[in-house]
Amino acid sequence: MLEGATSVELGPGDVLCEVGDVMRYVYFPTDGYISLVTRIDGDPGLGVGMVGREGMLGAQLVLGVSAAPLHALVQGPGAAWRIGAGPFCRALQRSKALDGILRRYLSVLMGQLATSASCTRFHKVGPRLARWLLMSQDRAHSATFHLTQEFLAYMLGVRRVGITAAAGDLQRRGFIRYQRGLITVLDRRGLEGAACACFAADQRGYALQLA
Repeated sequence: MLEGATSVELGPGDVLCEVGDVMRYVYFPTDGYISLVTRIDGDPGLGVGMVGREGMLGAQLVLGVSAAPLHALVQGPGAAWRIGAGPFCRALQRSKALDGILRRYLSVLMGQLATSASCTRFHKVGPRLARWLLMSQDRAHSATFHLTQEFLAYMLGVRRVGITAAAGDLQRRGFIRYQRGLITVLDRRGLEGAACACFAADQRGYALQLA
């Protein structure tokens, strides 16, 4: 890890930055994972991306941009490496390899954000929910993880009743088990089949840029 980085614990629901904040720290999750949320005109928000151990929060600093473009809050608790924005930028200047890797990651992240925009517009709640659950499982590194219906409704920008119906359908089909905010993926392949094509597009993006 980068010189000067310290290990911190990310708690569920912790807000790491708001839109327009000057980034004081960047985060490299190791166990926890972070949801990226866009907000317009005071609306509650919409989840457009997720960061786990494959990436970092604060990637815009690679482009010399200090202001946070999105609201970021912790979805899955766990550890992360945290380093000040200043030391991080100096490390980028010293290492062309690090700069190149993070620029490729930034390209992947931009693709994820673009995919989420079209996904919200064109796909139904059920396939979008399956995609978000798969993204969460990949970053939780476990078949079982915590996600409340309220949080999922917030991330997908729908009413809670829509999440209840969609999660119930996935459960009846034997893809997941859902009880009191605890989700267990029982049939990964089935859940992938239920997800919209956006999940596969995300995976191809990671494979191409981060291989």
